[in-house]
Amino acid sequence: MTVSEEAASPNPSTRGRGRPRLDIDLGAVSDAAARIFSEQGYDAVSIESVAEALGVSRATLYRTVPTKDALLGILFDRSTADLLAAASDVTDAGHSPGEALRGLIKVHVSAAIRMGPYMTVFTNPAGMGPEARARWRRWTHDYEQLWASTVERAMAAGVLPAGDITTTTRLLLGMLIWVSRWHGSTRGVDGDAIAETAIGLVCRRPSPQR
Repeated sequence: MTVSEEAASPNPSTRGRGRPRLDIDLGAVSDAAARIFSEQGYDAVSIESVAEALGVSRATLYRTVPTKDALLGILFDRSTADLLAAASDVTDAGHSPGEALRGLIKVHVSAAIRMGPYMTVFTNPAGMGPEARARWRRWTHDYEQLWASTVERAMAAGVLPAGDITTTTRLLLGMLIWVSRWHGSTRGVDGDAIAETAIGLVCRRPSPQR
């Protein structure tokens, strides 16, 4: 989506001729950065490239997003908030332990495919600034705790083998995060098929009733 400076202004009729837009739609910034990241890679994401994608001047975008770290922070916040919200919807829906775990797996596989190349950047805070790392730690804690509680329920119900909850949770997340690395090179395998394969690997089938 291309956003012109005139169309994106909160009230274009009140602006004087030649005045730059004051407000930037952070959702549009996130979408543009994600598209550039996915299509061209990390190095292509910059204030200049995002400004060009949005149809605004570099100076206009710079007033709201002054650095590449800030730009990636916007993308991180938007993407992780959406992922946490989708996962929370699954766990808050009153599903059985097995269905809740299956739902989380499907949500994460979908996110890994959608976020593609930049998901693995978000799982490693090494390149982030101090504020972004702090947000990363808070989000990671909340997301992992949501998974851990679901894993614990699944173990108690016999859906997962009994074991250390934290280790099991992190192994599951590691497996699913890696989908973002290889999905694009696998033809003919969609997200639903990947999720079902992952579910089959980790979830025990109910024992037949006697």
